[in-house]
Amino acid sequence: MPVKIEIPSPLRDHTGGKTEVAATGTTVQIALADLVSQFPSIASKLFDGGKLRPYINLFVNDEDIRYLDDMDTAVADGQVIAIIPAVAGG
Repeated sequence: MPVKIEIPSPLRDHTGGKTEVAATGTTVQIALADLVSQFPSIASKLFDGGKLRPYINLFVNDEDIRYLDDMDTAVADGQVIAIIPAVAGG
């Protein structure tokens, strides 16, 4: 069972409308690399110069990876990585 990556509405155009994508990897970084290999157009929305864009938040099983091991956070089969873009406005 692979890792599940939840795709938010603003990024679903890049995944063919999929709300969830299966990916393989032992860390968040590797799983996201697999996501990008499946859907290359999503890369520019998630990364800038190889670094995660500052307004993209990632959660593994509801835990913010910034408080874990960031992109090196370990993931196992069946776990969920949620991509949450920051919302701004007024």
